[in-house]
Amino acid sequence: MKKIVLLVTTLMFMMSSCVQGPKWQELFNGKDLQGWEKLNGTAEYIVEDNTIIGISAMNTPNTFLATTEEYGDFILEFDFKVDDGLNSGVQFRSLSLDEYQNGRVHGYQFEIDPSPRAWTGGVYDEARRGWLYPMNLNPEGQAAFKNGEWNSARIEAIGNSIRTWVNGVPCTDMLDNMTPTGFIALQVHSIGSEELAGKTVSWRNIRILTEKLETYRTPENPEVEQVNAIANTISEREAAEGWELLWDGETTEGWRGARLDGFPEVGWTIENGILKVHKSDGGESTNGGDIVTTKPYKNFMLKVDFRITEGANSGIKYFVNTDLNKDGKGSAIGCEFQILDDRNHPDAKLGKDGNRTLGSLYDLIAAPTDKPFRRGFFNTAQVVVQGNHVEHWLNGVKIVEYERNTDEWNKLVQTSKYKDWPNFGNAEEGLILLQDHGDEVWFQNIKIKILE
Repeated sequence: MKKIVLLVTTLMFMMSSCVQGPKWQELFNGKDLQGWEKLNGTAEYIVEDNTIIGISAMNTPNTFLATTEEYGDFILEFDFKVDDGLNSGVQFRSLSLDEYQNGRVHGYQFEIDPSPRAWTGGVYDEARRGWLYPMNLNPEGQAAFKNGEWNSARIEAIGNSIRTWVNGVPCTDMLDNMTPTGFIALQVHSIGSEELAGKTVSWRNIRILTEKLETYRTPENPEVEQVNAIANTISEREAAEGWELLWDGETTEGWRGARLDGFPEVGWTIENGILKVHKSDGGESTNGGDIVTTKPYKNFMLKVDFRITEGANSGIKYFVNTDLNKDGKGSAIGCEFQILDDRNHPDAKLGKDGNRTLGSLYDLIAAPTDKPFRRGFFNTAQVVVQGNHVEHWLNGVKIVEYERNTDEWNKLVQTSKYKDWPNFGNAEEGLILLQDHGDEVWFQNIKIKILE
């Protein structure tokens, strides 16, 4: 009888535990700002009707109301509303350290963006790397935000996985391992116009879950594009989609000098997962020289993260044939995704109509002037080749598109510096090249997906 009673009691306890559901912790008591502290700026935060209200002000940098506790893995939910014209966000796994820009808040941010760009729910790396997941990658999520109304948000940060939702609609799915823990903070963004002073952004129902996260995490949605921000790795999703590393992040395997049988002994180094071409005299292939893949590629999607130093010039070439110009001066011949500091390198003003600027098909087709370049950060170049159709992308935005092996293409080539190279750009396949143009440029996260 005692055993039966014990069994029944145990079952009742287990059932009770299940009925209780997730153990949410309220981060805001609805009355005051206990458990929060203001950082960096001087914008005001007040409490009214169980709501934290941030008020924009002139002559102050970004202001943050941060939790006094730090959180690692969690599920965070909150409601928010923002006046039109303001930009805001919610920091998570963020830090304020004396040794980092004198305590400037930095780390992941859930974007709140009522502008026509509509990037609410995207993930921005505040004061560090810039955009990690821009919402142009997910048009359905981009449309979830309701301007002028209360919206609900959910952030799941579990291990290296970071995902967000707006009004129940999935927005982002990304992998990153830069910061495993930090505070949560409510941002009042700096403003540059008096007419925006006094506008508000509001938050309520702020709660966090830190226990049994695997039980309550949302199932993965394969329809949402995943961004893998962990350098030189292939995620399970990427592997299933056919992506593979073109550079392993550690060795020179798969690469050689464009005019060498092996990898250059000078001019290039591998440091902490970054492939660096060194600064020399600013000339083409006058130091270590260009490097190329050891095998050619035909139809593919190529991604390369690059970071330029001030005034730098480099490029990513494709359809490269190293037998051309093998004994001449300068770079190996191929179509080029131009890498350039448009602001400080004179080549940006040469060529025709800007066709030597960053992201352009060098000396042939200009990239737009409003391209999404992140100065001082790594940027992602993407080249898509499907037969004769070619695209250049920068940080998730298509900036150049063209068809080769056409009369129009051949006429365009005849107006460029490539006019003396027979059948330029029309090869069925070719090598991929990273250029030594005598300036320091960093590369990482070099990936390729073979297309049929």
